[in-house]
Amino acid sequence: MGSTPPTSVPPTVAERRARLAALRDEARGCRRCPQLAAARTTVVFGAGDPDADVLFVGESPGQNEDQQGLPLVGAPGRLLTELLAEVGLRREDVYVTTALKCRPPSGRDPLVEELAHCRSYLLGQIELVRPRVVCTLGNFATKLLREDPASIKAVRGRVEIRTLGTRTVRLLPVHHPVAALYQRSHVDLMRRDLALLPGLVELPPPPQPEPPRAAEEAPPAAETETAGDAPEDEGPAQLGLF
Repeated sequence: MGSTPPTSVPPTVAERRARLAALRDEARGCRRCPQLAAARTTVVFGAGDPDADVLFVGESPGQNEDQQGLPLVGAPGRLLTELLAEVGLRREDVYVTTALKCRPPSGRDPLVEELAHCRSYLLGQIELVRPRVVCTLGNFATKLLREDPASIKAVRGRVEIRTLGTRTVRLLPVHHPVAALYQRSHVDLMRRDLALLPGLVELPPPPQPEPPRAAEEAPPAAETETAGDAPEDEGPAQLGLF
């Protein structure tokens, strides 16, 4: 008779929080991108509930975020907070992070290699927070986690089941709040898409990969689950967030 294979014991809440704090400390000392490390004021790791059901991923820190060490502050953060309140969610009950943890010089777009260097931190956050839903804000985060060049205009509001590292989640792409401040029509699109969150959180979580593969990333197999509003012709793109 063969031996019984070992079972993986899920970490406790306290263990996950300790690992998340250790990952934050590691990120704060990161110098994988010398140009970013030399120019940053601080590493913007993430903020919010470390046990949140919903995790938001933005692009990269702006000037205010770099100074305060917090993601999505100022007018974009206030807009997100207001829209979340409309669907019964508080900002402190979700977790917010960015694909890139350091502000690019002069606020330029993130480089492909910079996003690759930060990928392990983002996947670690998703693994340790264990959200049911990951909401990508704008083009960069959406393309990064979907591993697909489709623009946010083409996929916003469409829920997919995706395996991101060791965690399988429902992925909901949404316009970035900064983009909504530039094009006010995007505010209504964000409102429609974020209205899906309460229902998604109530669904049973997707089956998780077994056994968990901490040392390698599972391929991001996708399954379209829910369709939002049909993509619209919203005029010429502005910024990389659109």
